[in-house]
Amino acid sequence: MLPIAYVDHVFRCIVVRRVNKFVAEVIFGDRKIEYAYINNTGRLDKLLSEGKIGFCQVKKRGKLRFRLFAIYDDGYGAILDTMMQMRAFEKALELGAIPWLANCRVAKRNVRFGNSLIDYLLMCNLREVYLEVKSAVLREGEYALYPDCLSLRGRRHIRELIKSIELCDRCIILFIAALPNVSKFKPNNKVDSIIHSLLRKASKIGVEIKAIGMLFNPSDNFIYLYDPNLKVEL
Repeated sequence: MLPIAYVDHVFRCIVVRRVNKFVAEVIFGDRKIEYAYINNTGRLDKLLSEGKIGFCQVKKRGKLRFRLFAIYDDGYGAILDTMMQMRAFEKALELGAIPWLANCRVAKRNVRFGNSLIDYLLMCNLREVYLEVKSAVLREGEYALYPDCLSLRGRRHIRELIKSIELCDRCIILFIAALPNVSKFKPNNKVDSIIHSLLRKASKIGVEIKAIGMLFNPSDNFIYLYDPNLKVEL
């Protein structure tokens, strides 16, 4: 495993409940109940359940004091926070830790592509590469799955890449499996069969479907990249 980012000022907590899409109720060691921000709009039912151990940071801005960024899962931490996942991906890219993105750098974030915004425009040996990132934090055995609830936004992004494949040298959809101890990624056909079909179609016309595995280690507060090229099954 490769350490790629340090997370400072980490506080353990216990999850009480999810209040709404962006807020969870948590308890710290002093038994004081606090509200923590969640930067992940997925359902997260299997992770955000009562009694789970969570990991928070103090927020620098906003009404809420804390940000719930990870949940204890299978010996490590599953990273819920999508912005933290993306920053860790950028650090791995900077370190040259992802072989299939060798000699690539971030040229732009949130770039216009057709009628959508795509997460990244990369420059790879003078070639433009458009890359969209999705968070996969649902576990099924050895698999990480996406999505964990129906995703109209996810469908739109995949359709845009299919429609506009001719406009770019290389298009990639990257699934960040931010869960410990998974060895494969697959679309969650049970939850959103349309996304599954769209990913298969995208792959056939040249959109690359990739996945990487990362986790949070609460023993040293580092995010680790444990698989830079997780097996994808469509």
